[in-house]
Amino acid sequence: MENYFTILIDFIGTFAFAVSGIRLASGKQIDWFGAYIIGLVTAIGGGTVRDLLLGIRPFWMLDSRYFLITALAFIAMLLLKDQLVKWWNTLFLFDAIGLGLVTIVGISKSIDAQLPFWVCIVMGTITGSVGGLLRDVLLNEVPLLLRKDIYALACVAGGLVYFTCQYFELSVPLTEMVAASVVITVRILAFRLHLHLPVLPSIQSQKEK
Repeated sequence: MENYFTILIDFIGTFAFAVSGIRLASGKQIDWFGAYIIGLVTAIGGGTVRDLLLGIRPFWMLDSRYFLITALAFIAMLLLKDQLVKWWNTLFLFDAIGLGLVTIVGISKSIDAQLPFWVCIVMGTITGSVGGLLRDVLLNEVPLLLRKDIYALACVAGGLVYFTCQYFELSVPLTEMVAASVVITVRILAFRLHLHLPVLPSIQSQKEK
C-alpha cells in the first residue's frame, strides 16, 4: 500500500514537472519533439542524477511509463493550453507541485538505500531541483536553483519535516503528504511574499574598479 502511494506521487510529480518544462519551452520557438524532450528532461533529470549517485540503474530505464506520462503532459498542453493557464497559473504552480512530489520520492528511495537522514535530504533536494536546472540550461535561462528564489531550500525544509514526522511515527503516506505539502507551500509563499535570500554583491579588486 505504502509503495503504491509512493509510485502514485512519483507519477503525478513527473506529469507536473513535464508540464512545467513544456510550458516554458512553448515560448522558445522549439518544435514539438524538442518540447517533448524538454518536458522529459525536466521530469526525469533530477531522479537520474540521484540514481547515478546511489549507484543504481536510472529508474526510467526500467519503466517506460515515464515516457508515456511525459507524452500525456505534452498532449494535455496542446489540447488544454488555455484551461491550464487559467486554472493553474501554469508554469509556476506545476513546477511547485512537481518540486514537492519528486523531492519526497527522492527521500523515500534514499531511505530504501539505508542512507543517513541528511544524505536522504540531499538526495531529495537533488531529485527535486536538478531537473529544473537542466531545463533552464537547455533553454538558455538562468537556473531557478541559482537565483535568489527559494527553491532548493524548500526541498530541504520538506526533508526536515519528513524526518520530524518519521520521528513521531506517523504513517508513511501521511508523512509523504505532509512533507510534500511543506515543500509546495514554502515555494508558493516565498514567491507570493517575495521572500528570498540575500544576493551576493559584486566583489571587485581596487584594480578592477
